[in-house]
Amino acid sequence: MNYVTGVIMQFTTQNADEVVIKARGKFISRAVDIAEVSSKRFLDETVEVSKIEIGSEEFKNKDNKDVRVSFIEITLKKK
Repeated sequence: MNYVTGVIMQFTTQNADEVVIKARGKFISRAVDIAEVSSKRFLDETVEVSKIEIGSEEFKNKDNKDVRVSFIEITLKKK
């Protein structure tokens, strides 16, 4: 719920025109939940999902092995 509060605060008190929610790996479902709860329950009629970007990133882990992790970026924008 803290992330939802953060998104709502960005739009209401910081007067942001858009907010980008980013997540990687197993936290992708949490990012989707945050975007949906924020836009459908709390900011209904004022915010919409304007863009969704998905992909994967490759980096080296602690054991110096190449690891590929999926990511998502969800952009919420004022209507």
